[in-house]
Amino acid sequence: MANDITFSITTTRFDEDYAPAETSRVTTNFANLARGADRQQNLRNALTMIDRRLNDLASAENPRGDRYRVELDIISVQLHFSDGADEELPVIEVLDVHIVDTLTGERHQGIVGNNFSSYLRDYDFSVVLPAAQAAAGGFTVPDDFGDLHGKIFQHFLASDAYRERFPLPPVICISVSTSRTYRRTGVVHPALGVEYAQDATSSLTDEYFGKMGLQVRYFMPRGSVAPLAFYFRGDLLADYSDLQLIGTVATMETFQKIYRPEIYNARTPAGEVYQPSLEAADFEPTEVTYDRVERSQLAVTQGRYAEEHFVKPHRRILDEWAAHYSLATR
Repeated sequence: MANDITFSITTTRFDEDYAPAETSRVTTNFANLARGADRQQNLRNALTMIDRRLNDLASAENPRGDRYRVELDIISVQLHFSDGADEELPVIEVLDVHIVDTLTGERHQGIVGNNFSSYLRDYDFSVVLPAAQAAAGGFTVPDDFGDLHGKIFQHFLASDAYRERFPLPPVICISVSTSRTYRRTGVVHPALGVEYAQDATSSLTDEYFGKMGLQVRYFMPRGSVAPLAFYFRGDLLADYSDLQLIGTVATMETFQKIYRPEIYNARTPAGEVYQPSLEAADFEPTEVTYDRVERSQLAVTQGRYAEEHFVKPHRRILDEWAAHYSLATR
């Protein structure tokens, strides 16, 4: 197809020596931890929390609780235009999980995805949406909101770059919404725990991920205090092993404890009916430094960066590509 889009992938190990690349979004969970005077201690504490939670959930034949260790790689995706434009545009960053069995020496493939970072998503939510609402004088969502982002993401999953590297579709794991109420369904999974369902219709986030080809389910793992939202393709409960799912839970629950301790480090676990709130006072802070206000401000800055360096200069090519893009060609 004329003006086709291709992708390349670079990998960076996420460990206590990690330093964000210049093209990384600084609001990304992992990049935010690696800033400031306490950066190395922040990273060390977060990685320790992940390993501890992994061994807690993977307790079979693990009497000392130290059998497994998580290795995390940051997967950075660059977009390329085939019409001669030689610029590489950073579009997506996710985490790839591997689980090391220190007893047998095996290194197990975990799930890719987990955290999801996108300059274009910042542009949609921090530039496009506020502009549309200001013009309308109230809450409104453009009909094509998230269309381009969703097509680019699905094109990436169908690309040789993705398929040659990852055997399974991604799973994105984020916080539940503070604007929704959740109720237990009665389903209990051995790795993911108790399932919840939201009362209301799908949220704007659900619809946005839906355009990326992802559906959502909510689970509260054993020992957790709030459900997590899992966005996935296919069958979340059948396509991945329990150990793979545990790797994602351990990783993303740790990030949520750091970034939303009011919800994920609360002293009282969610009951049969649950309404998450960032105003709750009964929680334990973690030993990781994090500035949530700064993070939200940077999202606006990075959305404008995406507009200036990605959307505006390549608008004609992007519009032409999106108009001709068909999922049937995957």
